[in-house]
Parts: sequence; structure tokens; C-alpha cells
Amino acid sequence: MQYRTALISNASVGIFWGIIEVIVYGVFYRYASDASAINAAALTWRQMVSYIWLMQIMLALAPHNIDGDLIAKIDNGDIGIELCRPMDFYSHWYVKIAAGRIAPLIWRGIPVLAVALILPSGYGIAGPASSIGFALMLVSSVLSLCLGTAYAMMVSAVRMNVTWGNGPMQIILLVGLVFSGAHLPLQLWPDKLQTLLLYQPFAGYLDIPIRLYIGTMLPSEAAFGMGLQLFWGVAFVFAGRALVAARLRKTVVQGG
Repeated sequence: MQYRTALISNASVGIFWGIIEVIVYGVFYRYASDASAINAAALTWRQMVSYIWLMQIMLALAPHNIDGDLIAKIDNGDIGIELCRPMDFYSHWYVKIAAGRIAPLIWRGIPVLAVALILPSGYGIAGPASSIGFALMLVSSVLSLCLGTAYAMMVSAVRMNVTWGNGPMQIILLVGLVFSGAHLPLQLWPDKLQTLLLYQPFAGYLDIPIRLYIGTMLPSEAAFGMGLQLFWGVAFVFAGRALVAARLRKTVVQGG
């Protein structure tokens, strides 16, 4: 019952928040003082609505918090048990964190997608710009999962040997969410920031896969976008491994 309640509440939040955002953005697109400029923006209204629903569906791909099980083991000393396992510590927790994000993606994504498909035209998700773009979006989503997990592992490594709580780590993760397009599509940010926003690592969480779906990133540009995701994912893996190794050398396990 606990898991089912969590499933229903998570999906309900995604549906409710998606409807709210569609209405709010709709007001700006229709009634803004410079409505012509908004309608001529990087995203058409059809693309904007699809962006909103895809973001709600794929939100689990972006790390929101530090893995609670790992942090509990760090705080209570059970990290020593993990170090006794005959497996690579980083790889074991990387896979565990990735699996913990796939499940919410399914629980949340399927109900939200079902509602987005049955809503009236102009309020529900539109079809992909092309079948090739849709296929590339799926591949990019896998890279998004790998990138977000690598970043979450790096942040978890920073948290090791820290006794003053999770607050600063939550701020670090929140910055990643803001620059992923979760709160405002990156293509609606000022034009002079567009190049920087695309190259920064957090665009690979949500923005790049969604661009491929709605067509603002053409299939011919997909290699570039996914290359950025791969580059930052590998960079975070190397940085995370280095931090884990450095932290574990200084870890003190107390107890008996």
C-alpha cells in the first residue's frame, strides 16, 4: 500500500503540475504585451506544450537528491560493509542509483503520458517531429540517465566525510535542475546565453532529448548533442571515481 500510494501521488503531482504549467505558459503566449515576440520565439505553442509534458515524464532522469541509502551507510558507519564486498564500490553504487531512477521514471511517466495523450489539442502532447527524431530521443534519454547518475555519484562522493548535513549538496543538485530546463525551457532564455546553455553539462539531463523530440534539434545535429551528453557523462565518471577514491582513503569507520 505504501508503494502504491507513492506511485499514485508521484504521478498525480506530475499530471497536476503539467496542467498548471500549460495554463500559465498559455497566458503568456496569448496575452503578453509582446505576444508577437513570444509566438516567434524558439518554441512554438505546440512545441512548448510537448516540452512541458515531456519534462514531467522524464523528470526522474535528472537527479533531485542524494541517494538516501548510501548517505545512511556513510553516516552510520555501514560504509565499511560496502568496502568488504568483492566488487567495485563506484560501479556497484552507480548501477544502484541508476536503477533507483528508472523505477520512478516508469511509475510517473506512464500515467502522465496517458493523460497528456487524451487531453484536447493544444493542451496535450503532440507527436514527435519525425520518427528519426523520436528514435534519437530514446537514445539520448539513455545518455541522460547515464549523465545524471554520474553527476549524482560525484555529488555523493563530495558528501562523504562531511558532517554538516545535506543542505549544500541539495543546492548543488538544484542548480543542475535549473540549468536542465526543468523550470524554464532553455530555449526561452536570452539569446546571448543560448550557446553557453547548450554546452553546459546539465542541458543533457532533459533539454537535449526533448529538443530531438519536438524538432528544435534536427537529426543531423543529434550527434553533436549526444556527443555533449557523452562527454560530460564521462567527465563526471572520472571526477566521481577520483573523489570516491580520495574520500575512501580518509574514511574512518567506528563501531564494533
